[in-house]
Amino acid sequence: MNNIFTKVGEHFSKLGHNFVSNIGFVLSFFAIIVALFLIALLLEKLAQKKRGVSEKIFTTRKTAMIGMFSAIATILMMFEIPLPFAPAFYKLDFSELPILLGTFAFGPAAGVMMEFIKILLKLLIKGTSTAFVGELANFAVGCSFVITASVIYDFRKTKRAALMACIGGTLVLTVFGTAFNAIYLLPAFSKLYGIPLDALLAMGAEVNPLCNPESIVSFVVVCVAPLNLLKGFANSLIVMLVYKPLSPIIKGNRKK
Repeated sequence: MNNIFTKVGEHFSKLGHNFVSNIGFVLSFFAIIVALFLIALLLEKLAQKKRGVSEKIFTTRKTAMIGMFSAIATILMMFEIPLPFAPAFYKLDFSELPILLGTFAFGPAAGVMMEFIKILLKLLIKGTSTAFVGELANFAVGCSFVITASVIYDFRKTKRAALMACIGGTLVLTVFGTAFNAIYLLPAFSKLYGIPLDALLAMGAEVNPLCNPESIVSFVVVCVAPLNLLKGFANSLIVMLVYKPLSPIIKGNRKK
């Protein structure tokens, strides 16, 4: 028992050390979270006005469901699937699935909250091995997907709108996620671990013959873009199949 408490103490001590040593980055991270939440809140209010409705952004039930979906997303985040066309540090997970379901039901502001809680729970359970860089990437890319999809759906809640929302969300996820890797994530990882960027690109060329080891654009186009496209497509397909039958249960308006 003492050994367990010792390990837990070491885990939080390490997390606290990472937090203090990267305080500037962490504060920037929180600024991005707040900015995305405010943007999502504004878009949700505009969608409500367009539909001629006025609903509370957060109710007791919504808050409880946000917590539940966030917890499920955190669990799914732990199960990662390696892909044959990308280096080992890129893996597919289905953590966006419950968040997209919850976002369709409760709006984009709830989606940002779920993305944040998912990352927070992950940090508390596993800590960070990337000095919060990977967590920021996961949060930002996830938000690009669920905010886009939920805003499109929020303006006109029809089956056609849901389909267009999933397509739009997947496209934004693919484009933003790919560009974000090229502009920020790969250079940040290179600096963090002291690995030359050329070495990271070479890892892509080793598993994907289409990758040019001298071009970061080639790397993200043939390794990262397919991953994001597959992630968006797979999550969207499942949501399109299960959202309608699950919607009354999620919203708590089942017929008695």
